[in-house]
Amino acid sequence: MEPQEEIKVKDPKSSKLRLWLKRVGVGAFLFFLVKGLVWLAVFFFFAKTCQQ
Repeated sequence: MEPQEEIKVKDPKSSKLRLWLKRVGVGAFLFFLVKGLVWLAVFFFFAKTCQQ
């Protein structure tokens, strides 16, 4: 007797949802990365102007 192979059927809705969540996650990561870098630049230039 041969072992039975499991047949995995991908649900198209779940793959679309997963792809959408991945895109949103990457977008959110980039948004907060840029936002943090902008705030660092703001504080840097504020501190630089206060020292003069």
